[in-house]
Amino acid sequence: MKNPLTVKINDHLTYIGVNDRYTHLFEGMWPLPDGVSYNSYLLDGGDEVCLLDCVKIPSIDEFLSNIRAVLGDRDLDYVVVNHMEPDHTSSLPVLVERFPNIKIIGNKKTKEFLNNYYDLTENIIVVKDGEEVKIGNTSLTFYTTPMVHWPESMVAYEKSEGILFSQDAFGGYGTLDGPIFDDEINFDFYKDEIIRYYTNIVGKYSVQVVRALDKLKDLDIKMICPDHGMVWRKNPSVIVDLYAKLSKQETENGVLLVYGSMYGHTEKMAEMIARSMADEGISNIRIRNISEYPLSNLIAEAWRYRGIILGCPTYNVGLFPPMHHLVWDLGKQKMKNHTFGYFSSYSWGGGAEKEFAAFAEKSKWEILETKPNVKGALKEEDIEDCIQLGKEMAAALKEHYPEEYK
Repeated sequence: MKNPLTVKINDHLTYIGVNDRYTHLFEGMWPLPDGVSYNSYLLDGGDEVCLLDCVKIPSIDEFLSNIRAVLGDRDLDYVVVNHMEPDHTSSLPVLVERFPNIKIIGNKKTKEFLNNYYDLTENIIVVKDGEEVKIGNTSLTFYTTPMVHWPESMVAYEKSEGILFSQDAFGGYGTLDGPIFDDEINFDFYKDEIIRYYTNIVGKYSVQVVRALDKLKDLDIKMICPDHGMVWRKNPSVIVDLYAKLSKQETENGVLLVYGSMYGHTEKMAEMIARSMADEGISNIRIRNISEYPLSNLIAEAWRYRGIILGCPTYNVGLFPPMHHLVWDLGKQKMKNHTFGYFSSYSWGGGAEKEFAAFAEKSKWEILETKPNVKGALKEEDIEDCIQLGKEMAAALKEHYPEEYK
């Protein structure tokens, strides 16, 4: 029976992925307002067929239907496990049960993970970095990309067509709503979700991403088939260039100002600081309420803008709890190329300002001099401090982006 949910990419490669509209939080943390796709591919080498990556177990019935629609009564000879994360492997035990002769291709780390997760120890082909495996009349060459973003992560390259099967690299959030190829899709419609995906999932491993890009730079890549998001068959350089920019942490001229407020005083401080920056000619300013705006999006915007200003009241001798979570996560992100300012308030005893200061020191970012810390409601001198903080951020941005202020 014809299955329109499978898409022929070329004479020997078919897309058989699925869309996930049932998971609300990726990895139990990151919101998926537009869902996510789990991409899988069947490579037909004539007398042998290879599956590249699997899908999440709740989609197993659709996945098996897609496989059968392409294979018919033929057997499945190989499955490549480029990445062991369960959104790509939790259906693997079912696949092995349905195709008992199948051989699993992975690296040394993959073999260990297969045992740990699924008690799979048989019919495993262990490949080394740069090793080529024949699949009928075609072949796949494997390159390890450790910590992009798990230690066993690798990619597969099909030389005859120049196709890179990139696992989680070059992917993004969002389901594939009909179109699956980059030349069928408005990239700007997906770009923010690709950036959010990178910063949420891969960003802290940017050093390893740079190494992986360098390792793959000499391959003649004509198409990229990732495990999430669109298939890049026309302009793969678009996603490669975006990943290169993100991995090098090239920031834009602008400011992310995040505040937490219980009774309105720190919110008023945030508004004053923003107005001061605007008076100095800064136009790209984002003000976000930490209690209402998703952490996932805050991380993405923090990666984007050169300027970051955080502010909140003291709560139990420390940071306002939602701000504490953001500061902790920003510390784990290992972000570079930022100018940082902070402000705080308190009623009878401080503490938030000390935790901001400790974060600032560890961040190794450029730190602004003025650090407003208001006791109770704002006084005249507090207002002047807020204005001064805005001026200092504006001056820093003008220094880093002089061409934009001529």
